[in-house]
Amino acid sequence: MLGFFALQSLMGLARDYQYATYEDYPVPAGSLQEMTYSAAETTFQLWAPTAQRVELKLYDSAKGGKATKSVAMKRSADGTWHATVKGDQDGRFYTFNVRHGGKWLGENPGINARSVGVGGKRGAIIDLRQTDPAGWCCDVAPKRNDIVIYEMHHRDFSMAQASGITNKGKFLALTEHGTKTPGGHATGIDHLRELGVTHVHILPSYDFFTVDEEHPEIPQYNWGYDPLNYNVPEGSYSTNAADPKARIREFKQMVQALHKAGIKLVLDVVYNHTMDIDNSNFQRTVPGYFFRKRPDGSWGDASGCSNETASERAVMRQYMIESVEYWMREYHVDGFRFDLMGIHDLETMRQIRDAARRINPDVLIYGEGWAAAAPQLPEGTAAMKADIGQAEGIAAFSDEIRDGLRGPFSDDHKTAFLGGEAGHEESVKFGIAGAIAHPQINMQKVNYSKQPWAKQPHQMISYVSCHDDMCLTDRLRASVAGLAEATVSSTTQKAGKGEADLIRLDLLAQTAVFTSQGIPFMQAGEEVLRDKKGVHNSYKSPDDVNAIDWSRKDVHPEVFDYYRGLIRLRNEHPAFRLNDADLVRRHLSFLDAPSNVVAFRLADHAGGDVWKDIIVVLNAQPSSVSVSIPEDDYETVAHDGRIDLNGMGWVSGNSVAVAPRSATIIYSR
Repeated sequence: MLGFFALQSLMGLARDYQYATYEDYPVPAGSLQEMTYSAAETTFQLWAPTAQRVELKLYDSAKGGKATKSVAMKRSADGTWHATVKGDQDGRFYTFNVRHGGKWLGENPGINARSVGVGGKRGAIIDLRQTDPAGWCCDVAPKRNDIVIYEMHHRDFSMAQASGITNKGKFLALTEHGTKTPGGHATGIDHLRELGVTHVHILPSYDFFTVDEEHPEIPQYNWGYDPLNYNVPEGSYSTNAADPKARIREFKQMVQALHKAGIKLVLDVVYNHTMDIDNSNFQRTVPGYFFRKRPDGSWGDASGCSNETASERAVMRQYMIESVEYWMREYHVDGFRFDLMGIHDLETMRQIRDAARRINPDVLIYGEGWAAAAPQLPEGTAAMKADIGQAEGIAAFSDEIRDGLRGPFSDDHKTAFLGGEAGHEESVKFGIAGAIAHPQINMQKVNYSKQPWAKQPHQMISYVSCHDDMCLTDRLRASVAGLAEATVSSTTQKAGKGEADLIRLDLLAQTAVFTSQGIPFMQAGEEVLRDKKGVHNSYKSPDDVNAIDWSRKDVHPEVFDYYRGLIRLRNEHPAFRLNDADLVRRHLSFLDAPSNVVAFRLADHAGGDVWKDIIVVLNAQPSSVSVSIPEDDYETVAHDGRIDLNGMGWVSGNSVAVAPRSATIIYSR
């Protein structure tokens, strides 16, 4: 005699699983991996505890056509549904369809697809080992003394003709050697190695929604902050999006090439929201579970993108942890930048950190310590900048030093320290010290934070520009008097009015960033004076706005040399990266200085440095200044827009003269 539930199944009905609260949902007994391939059979599982039924469908193509096989999956006690398909399924595609509340929610590749077909709507059945490039088993990340982050977007970095790169806009762009500007200067990965950066931060490179992978011949632009499949590389960055293995193999080739060049890779991750709710794989699998709601029942929107995910729920937390682990193990990723990290809860971020450190103790984890609006979390539990001190080993961006230098994010036309506006010195000092408590910083005069928020200086990311804002040259033009018409010369245009002052302020800003005790971060192309034609948010702007004009390296090699010198200064001199708050307070002191000047001293062989005392003076005034210093004999290594660690001449006495809108760095033995 048939059992009741078996009879329901035959009649097209099924049990309705309901739970009083999300905390009551069963938690998977194992991992959330949804497809496991072998030549003998492929197993599938999907966590969908509220589903009435789940169907697995197999296809011969990534899009179109009818399913060649449908399999009714079986539910286990933890809410996970299972099915096994015998035989070698390599090259086929699959979807899940969940029946919930009496209706089918729509086919999708699951929440945890690790390979997909073109367009990302069907999962791909592949043998991942066939995607490993030669020597992948021996790929290891380089060991570096310091951390210097270089943020880049694949298209921006390689699309310009002057880049000399063949694989424009692709993962493989970072595997090409010998690429040069028209004037013979290195571009691509050789440029990065020459510059000396330690970590390349790539904007979102998982499978995202807005770019149609089927039509790479049609110009399409997006940064990728619209997630579709979190654990699959984006197809438009591969040479063949129709081949599910190509995007995986080429991502690995990129990582391998960077590692061989001595550079680590940071992946920008956007777990805080999906492109939308109704069509998301999350909502089509377990409706409601993965997203927060406001008390009135409407969807939370701390992302500003119509939804926010619920990191505090057990399976969303497990999902994020397993995703990070997967990118580290399968793709050898070395770090993660969390978009709107303030939407996630602190406990989840701590557990991600711990899991990642078990794989690689040197993993780098940082993020935006804010959200677009208040997340639906109890106060003090979100991974906001103000509370990041509770998460040792996780860093947050400092908008204090950013806006203290160049002006507020909210108004591109307002200036600050760089524009000669008084009253921003304490905000700059706060950044110089690494956002820690320091007895010489008056926190009441710091722009955004009235209390130090970093327990250790390496919890602060120091920067002045990044992708989602005006780049530095555009911001200076928009906000600093006299620079509105300043242009940067290239091979096709003459030097513009105000160019010299624009360059001086650019280098001054980055000197503050790179001599801070935090982790320095720069946007790709700043080292060749990139601009974006004044566009503030260029996420969907065309290549003629976003692409880096590498010919500027030919015309202004001195700018590149200055950036390279700053990076070398940090790498060779541990005084600039003490990594301990007590050491910073012991060795770093601020000197008396006029308005719009910040001067500081790193004393007594800080961090074991071979230089005894180091003095840095940042002068934003349009005229020269003199600053009192401890009397000694000093060697100059940076002055008036030039830097040379081999020395530029000695100065003696108890004062130092600093040229207009520039930095001076001197040291004593």
